[in-house]
Amino acid sequence: MVNLGFVMEQTLGHVTHHQNLARWVAEDADVCPTWLPIEYQKQDRWERLPGVRGNWSLKASLRARDALRDALRQRPLDALFLHTQTVALFAVPFMQRVPSIVSLDATPLNYDTVGQEYGHNTGNKGWLERRKYQWNRATFHAAAALVTWCQWAKDSLVADYGVAAEKVTVIPPGVDMARWRFGREKVERLKAESDARPSGPTRLLFVGADFARKGGPTLVEAFRSGLHQNCVLDIVTKEESVGRELAGTEGVRVHYGLTANSEPLRELYAAADLFVFPTRADCLPIAVMEAMAAGLPVIATNVGALREEVEDGVNGLIVPPSDAGAVAEAVRALAADGPRRRAMAAAGRRMAEERFDAQRNYGAILALMKAVAPPPSPSL
Repeated sequence: MVNLGFVMEQTLGHVTHHQNLARWVAEDADVCPTWLPIEYQKQDRWERLPGVRGNWSLKASLRARDALRDALRQRPLDALFLHTQTVALFAVPFMQRVPSIVSLDATPLNYDTVGQEYGHNTGNKGWLERRKYQWNRATFHAAAALVTWCQWAKDSLVADYGVAAEKVTVIPPGVDMARWRFGREKVERLKAESDARPSGPTRLLFVGADFARKGGPTLVEAFRSGLHQNCVLDIVTKEESVGRELAGTEGVRVHYGLTANSEPLRELYAAADLFVFPTRADCLPIAVMEAMAAGLPVIATNVGALREEVEDGVNGLIVPPSDAGAVAEAVRALAADGPRRRAMAAAGRRMAEERFDAQRNYGAILALMKAVAPPPSPSL
């Protein structure tokens, strides 16, 4: 039995990543896990401390330090997994005692390239930002190994932080392909259909908790510009104001409270014809992986590492951010071309199976953790 600790940031898509990882950790009988979720909202001393409460990196890392200290008092751990580097700024002393893997979807310098849409001040070059760079660099170098979700982040670790390439393994998050098997079934069904355009409206799906950053307003503008005549649109978000703003808009349904991998969410993916995701800022969104697993062509933007998910003309189309006209044109092109849409659906499902299979990818994380852990003591 190997005792593994998991320090997991609880923001955005990292919550889904935590849930998916936990599902596969539970499948491994050789692992005894200690879960240390680092919540974004928590009434603790760090939330009350001026200078800390407004800085998520500091607040998260201080919460993680407290959680690690308490956990290690309870029992020893053979290896640590810290996701993301945001929770690891004060973890170096623990990493010197316990072999540790730092996991990240983007480096801080990656994040600066898209951070404005997250409300991140990318122009701040003050002392604290320089110190954070030094902290992050020290953390990356203290880790026994690093895992990145994408090549974009690995390249930054090597070029911007001086990390040896062989120390970094690219392991994306994953989707449970068995649970999303309807995507394969959809692809097989589409192959059997004629090339004629379906008689019903084209069903568009958008999934994004942060409606504005994920490009929701751009999609709504495109829909209102004429797509509503031949399409219907399902919007999944956490922002209840969206439903109020779109009340009475013909062909639009807004869904709230749909959790990752839930049956209602998967039913929406299964019923859709196209996944439209004109995001203005992202790293490697899990929702796109889910769309690929569901056998959906994807219309997305070239931001962050999205090019590592969507290959223009292969499993979807790339459009410029904030360009409603380009979104509408892409939707019309795919809605009117059955053979092309079916080819993209098949390519997307195949690429999801090759790159984003949860069982394989989360298994690779556990294998790496076991590899950095010290070998078990020989039995007497």
